[in-house]
Amino acid sequence: MMNKNAANSVQSGSIGHNPPLWPEPTKTERMPRLATLDALRLIAALAVAAFHLTVSWRIDGRNEPEYFLPHLTHVTVYGFLGVEVFFLISGFVIGMSSWNRGLGEFFTSRVSRLYPAYWICILITATVVTLAPIAGGVPVAGTPGLREIAVNLTMLQEPLGVGSIDTVYWTLFVELRFYLLFAALAAFGLTYRRVVLFCAIWMTVAAIGPMIGSRAVQVLAIPEYAPYFIAGVAAFLIHRFGRSPLLFGIVGFSWLVSVQRVSDRVGTVQPGFHVPVWPGVLIVTLGYAAVLIIALGWTDRIRWRWLTTAGALTYPFYLLHQRLGYTFIRHTYEATRLPAWALVLGAVLSILGLSWLVYRLVEKPLAGWLRSGLRKSFADLRSASALDAIRAGAGPRGPEVPRQVREGRLVRSAGAREER
Repeated sequence: MMNKNAANSVQSGSIGHNPPLWPEPTKTERMPRLATLDALRLIAALAVAAFHLTVSWRIDGRNEPEYFLPHLTHVTVYGFLGVEVFFLISGFVIGMSSWNRGLGEFFTSRVSRLYPAYWICILITATVVTLAPIAGGVPVAGTPGLREIAVNLTMLQEPLGVGSIDTVYWTLFVELRFYLLFAALAAFGLTYRRVVLFCAIWMTVAAIGPMIGSRAVQVLAIPEYAPYFIAGVAAFLIHRFGRSPLLFGIVGFSWLVSVQRVSDRVGTVQPGFHVPVWPGVLIVTLGYAAVLIIALGWTDRIRWRWLTTAGALTYPFYLLHQRLGYTFIRHTYEATRLPAWALVLGAVLSILGLSWLVYRLVEKPLAGWLRSGLRKSFADLRSASALDAIRAGAGPRGPEVPRQVREGRLVRSAGAREER
């Protein structure tokens, strides 16, 4: 159901806000965390891990996946579609976390969310694959050098032409491009109408982009994955403002485009056995249905705290699971010859434990420090901009610049109130 403030905004035609040139921080409306969204995120991460650890490599370096897990691999082969579910969730979460926030706060929230865990996971992965390297039957091997590590820390290794330390990082550059598009919209202020137009225009460009053959369109419009982000954003609008045939139409159209996209994706998987397309279509359809159910509020009563913790582990787990999982399974297999299913289970549980340590000991405190630093930096920027504007308008005989503005305390105090 639409909340009272949103309903009043709709009636008055003023959904959202247009931020001034130098907006002072305001107290942002915080929507309750959706535990079922965290649960769906964890399921998607475990599905991707199941695919990587059972299908996308050779446990002993020689035999194909079916040799060790003849029945399980025919199910886990579809686990790579957890990435599509991630993108659906991402569209929803970006809308929820950026509404009623300015561009500076949007930037702060995304940087503090993505980079701290990413930095520590790169260092952990680089250390492990250097101390315990494996080769043969793996999609990514080798020991990263200092230059490669440094470039990977920017998360821009793909456009800079440097290989990723772990191949799962490719999804992060897709996310960054989505954030860039949404940030351009956030700079003008997020409103119901603008976001709907954004979804419609983006879908149009993404659908016809491959026909144009433009490299710029391919990079910026992300045609292969745009439908998932767009559907997630539309689902968020349903969650915030209520049901609308237009929003259901955007989600439905996105799903129709996704059916073709997922058919192409399944066709690229070559595990050594035939992979039917229809289960992939079913999985993506269930992902759309799950996000839509959450958007409609049918799961709002589910607020188990452990789901929130599980959702927090998802990101470091996703970043660590592939190369650390390969290393754990290969070396343990060579030493013990344990069954493959036990090795995979042991790897997943071990990396989940490591992910919890990363979240509690590194990601959480570092994200808080980074968030505070960025907020202070933007507060200083607003102070300096306000001071320049006053000085430019005052002239040689104009009024004296207020002492609080001169010292930058006016905007800083507002930022301090916001952080409290």
